[in-house]
Amino acid sequence: MAHRPVAGPTVWEKLKMGAMMGAGVGLTIGFIFGSYSIMRSGPGPRGFLPTLSQYMLSSAATFSFFLAIGSVIRNEHDPMLAGPPRMMVPYSRFTQDAGVVRRRWEEERQRAAGDRK
Repeated sequence: MAHRPVAGPTVWEKLKMGAMMGAGVGLTIGFIFGSYSIMRSGPGPRGFLPTLSQYMLSSAATFSFFLAIGSVIRNEHDPMLAGPPRMMVPYSRFTQDAGVVRRRWEEERQRAAGDRK
């Protein structure tokens, strides 16, 4: 049975999920900081609920925007769908030189084996 990769969420679904998470976090943070600000300096001329809702909605909009973008950027490539991981060998002068040294050692061994005969 051939393994078929399961399709993950689309970009739009990722965007919506990030926006909803950001809205939840933003509403909570807005409630905490808005309540603290109202207790510290008073509700102002508009009253308690309009001031608190303004804190909550502005915080929710900001968090929602950034988490939506971040979730799309962060999950753009799913490594589980790419197959098994491959070992990356960095290309460097050391790896080149190691091959040269191995060849020279092998030549020296062959010469030494030929001298013994």
